[in-house]
Amino acid sequence: MTLKVAAAPISWGVCEVPGWGHQLGRDRVLAEMRSLGLTATELGPDGFLPVDAGERRALLETYGLRGIGGFVPLVLHDPGHDPMPQTEAVLESFAEGGVEMVVLAAATGTDGYDERPVLDDGGWATLLANLEKVRAAAGRSGRAVTLHPHVGTMIETRAEVDRVLDGSDMPLCLDTGHLLIGGTDPLDLVSRAAARVAHVHLKDVDATLAGQVRAGKITYTEAVREGIYRPLGQGDVDVAGIVARLGLAGYDGWYVMEQDVVLDAEPPGNSGPVSAVRRSLAYLAGLA
Repeated sequence: MTLKVAAAPISWGVCEVPGWGHQLGRDRVLAEMRSLGLTATELGPDGFLPVDAGERRALLETYGLRGIGGFVPLVLHDPGHDPMPQTEAVLESFAEGGVEMVVLAAATGTDGYDERPVLDDGGWATLLANLEKVRAAAGRSGRAVTLHPHVGTMIETRAEVDRVLDGSDMPLCLDTGHLLIGGTDPLDLVSRAAARVAHVHLKDVDATLAGQVRAGKITYTEAVREGIYRPLGQGDVDVAGIVARLGLAGYDGWYVMEQDVVLDAEPPGNSGPVSAVRRSLAYLAGLA
């Protein structure tokens, strides 16, 4: 079994949330991705890579990398907000830069992932209609799009994931960590809806900390700082079972290595996040 494995800047603590932590420079992050033998990555937050699609592509190529996807938070539930202008701009940029996958999140409209509103029926109707509009626009531009259930967004819990599955045709990004924290067993979701999975973010999770987040005892950001995400094989997610079941279902997309971290300071060279990603890659290699 050969897996298409990509990196993600968040595994190096690079995040769009203000005050998240120390932000490593892109040259170090990209060089460490290259040192691990990775040849593909998601783009990271706005500002991490050049805005110009051609410049972004050229920079990645100097490190032997190509951009395969990008996380795009959009407000989709507000009837007074039109997400399509931003959607069209992202699709144009991705098409120009050869980036294939829009990893969409149903953003709350506020910074961070520690609080969120609850949708009423009108909000749900707007969100589901906008998902279909985004999916149609992506198809016209030749890009793929998935919805990423994510803690602190409008689609977090199992009930919300199921409502998207039942109420739209939007493919999913199977993020094994965010799903588990939100109360969805990712292995069960693959068993129920493997055909809807079009992109994968692989995380391993400390289930005890995940339970504390669900119970409201600690915030999501506090849990990340405390190490809720573990190198693959060292947490409570059945990563091997998920990968095997996706393979049996015919999934041939990307597996993005993504263990979110918060850094307090610049780690010494060849240490810190790169070490955790190296352990995760070794675990994945053992599944082949």
